[in-house]
Amino acid sequence: MPTGRKHKIAVIMGDGIGKEVAPEGTRVLDVAGKRFGFELVWTPFPWSCEYYNSTGEMMPKNGLDILKAYEAIFLGAVGYPGVADHVSLWGLLIPIRRGFQQYVNFRPVRNMRGITSPLRNIKPEQIDFCVVRENNEGEYSNIGGKMYEGTDQEFVVQESVFTRKGVERIIRFAFDVARKREKKRVTSVTKSNGIVFTMPYWDEIFKGIGKEYRDVKADQYHVDALAAMFVQHPEQFDVVVGSNLFGDILSDLGAAVAGSLGIAPSASLNPERKFPSTFEPVHGSAPDIAGKGIANPIGQILSGALMVHHLGYPEAARTIEKAVEVAVADRNIRTRDLGGEASTQQMGKTIAELVATL
Repeated sequence: MPTGRKHKIAVIMGDGIGKEVAPEGTRVLDVAGKRFGFELVWTPFPWSCEYYNSTGEMMPKNGLDILKAYEAIFLGAVGYPGVADHVSLWGLLIPIRRGFQQYVNFRPVRNMRGITSPLRNIKPEQIDFCVVRENNEGEYSNIGGKMYEGTDQEFVVQESVFTRKGVERIIRFAFDVARKREKKRVTSVTKSNGIVFTMPYWDEIFKGIGKEYRDVKADQYHVDALAAMFVQHPEQFDVVVGSNLFGDILSDLGAAVAGSLGIAPSASLNPERKFPSTFEPVHGSAPDIAGKGIANPIGQILSGALMVHHLGYPEAARTIEKAVEVAVADRNIRTRDLGGEASTQQMGKTIAELVATL
């Protein structure tokens, strides 16, 4: 295990509850660093919707050049009323994901002991899969436009972009992840019976790559059928790989059936490590509860576990994950979304203490 290393981390707390959960994430990670022999050197950046209202931009024009100096980006949440969602997304997150070739969005979904799934007959830890989402192309392109605006001929066009390179690399990543997991299964999700060019193209590439991984079981679903299966039999899945849109939707559904969006972490990865990767919770900025101190910091903390694993400290990552489970299951420390009364800080402090002592 690497010891005594310092890692430069950019922190973008963002908006809403991001400003409340990000500090709890850094608190826990600092404790993990002290225990496992590494130091995270945090540099905060105020880029957010508030920053946009002051400057007219979500981040400076040289924002990516600034972030290149860091090993990773620890992000809270972005979005706030008064700034259109497409402005905040395309002004900050999308430039980071695409500028740094973070083409893998990795979202683990696990029903932990102590957290109750809304589904009947689901036992603790029975749900344990991950969604591998293509993060740079697909349906989230900015190719298109509007014509004849304000007339009865008005129309809009939005193009999807699927490249062979983009599809192949995300599917290979999913198979490589599955090889390291117990079930060794990859499920591809498309809608090739209705979307007749891009989705059959994805299916064709998936089948071809699957032949190279004889030790991994491969199957395919249409997205509507898979959404139903996530609710009826989520325990059967292992690694689910999908396009930008489908991966985005299904990973939120997965978090919901596991117990709460507040517990779900994610990583936007540049697997080649040429650029920094970003680690952030799946939940949004939740402006309706911002400032009340009741937001669940677990998603942020588990995103931190993904980050330290990425930096080379798997034991620290496992300890953080175990601390979260002990906090909610044995200590009965839960925020309101989990049926408890703990504050954001109480949850973060308890988990940090457990990371130090487990």
